Amino acid sequence: MTAVATEPAPTERKTSRPGHRMPGWARVLLWVLVGFVAVSITSYETGVLQLTSSGTVQAAVRLGIPILLCALGGLWAERAGIINIGLEGMMILGTWGGAWAGYQWGPLAGLVAAAVFGGLGGLVHAVATVSFGVNHIVSGVAINLLGAGTAKYLSTLLFEPISQNPRESPPVPKFDTYSMQPMGGWLQQLEDLQRFGISDLAGIIGGLITEVSPLTMLAYLLVPVSYLVLWRSPFGLRLRSCGENPVAAESLGVNVYRYKYLAVIISGALAGLGGAALILNPGQAGYLENQTNNRGYIGLAAMIFGNWRPGGLLGGAALFGYSDGLQLRSGETSVHALFYAATLVLVAVVVLQLWRRNWFASGIALVFAAVMYSVYWFTDELPDELTAYTPHLVTLVVLAAASQRLRPPAADGLQYRRGED
Repeated sequence: MTAVATEPAPTERKTSRPGHRMPGWARVLLWVLVGFVAVSITSYETGVLQLTSSGTVQAAVRLGIPILLCALGGLWAERAGIINIGLEGMMILGTWGGAWAGYQWGPLAGLVAAAVFGGLGGLVHAVATVSFGVNHIVSGVAINLLGAGTAKYLSTLLFEPISQNPRESPPVPKFDTYSMQPMGGWLQQLEDLQRFGISDLAGIIGGLITEVSPLTMLAYLLVPVSYLVLWRSPFGLRLRSCGENPVAAESLGVNVYRYKYLAVIISGALAGLGGAALILNPGQAGYLENQTNNRGYIGLAAMIFGNWRPGGLLGGAALFGYSDGLQLRSGETSVHALFYAATLVLVAVVVLQLWRRNWFASGIALVFAAVMYSVYWFTDELPDELTAYTPHLVTLVVLAAASQRLRPPAADGLQYRRGED
């Protein structure tokens, strides 16, 4: 008898073991480390120490909190299947409500009023999209127009007699801020030493623990709370099922309409808190017309960048807040130096793709690295007209880079009618 060679069964074929794949959290930490090293090298090679100074980080935190809260609002709505383009309008309503109540009764009342006004905007969006089946994008745009118009009318009606200006409120009391002492002073000494890596890390940590307001603490606390509620509770499981397969959720006894309403109202309340952060945190006198400056849209972009996950959107909000804070502090030179840092990060991407033998991706990254370095080498600083839009440009670049790995909820943006298949 002769042996017959047979093809191995499918279960016997050699496969790559999943243990060789780096966990997601480890990849995130690795890229955070790469970014930190790139910025640290840049700050000393270019002499732009503002890149990692505690003052820049404080500004980044202050400017990133409204974006973070709007991103969380978008997360709650879209996990239930409702696209919330109206975050900007709900945020505007929150700024007005926070200024109105804060001026009369203090910052805590302003915080509650901002959440209520934002929640009312969310309620209108829920009525339009859930009950009447209006296209989510159309309803969101209408909410943005309605929010801006309502705030303008109420400001003219109630603020103008006091401030003599229909576009701004009188000064609003702020939350007190807190710093960790004496740790802050010790970190400041390390930062002043201007030692590579150590001073940069000290500046970043010092900025995170200096002059922190209760609203900032609340915003950071809401990130793990949102994760625990949405991913580790029966309520969150039912809510997310409405965004994945509402018909199946209804067949299992889930009141889909109720969960969608709750999600969009909570979304509006969180966006309203984002508006309150522009009013009740230090650095702003009070309500100003157009002070949100499209942060609602940037918050939506941060949520998409974070792939509809709380941890990811926190990173997106930090990135956009950092770019916004950087352009406010020596923007022409600081933002210009970022081209050098971007070159270093892209070089790391080239090395990674070469190691993976992905020749096309490594070639594309190399071309972009050359473009970034050419901009840095042939220019001394960027014009004011360009640096003012740094957060918006970063938003476009980040979304373009992250678009290949996004996974939104399956039923996000789809109209749902009870009883339909």
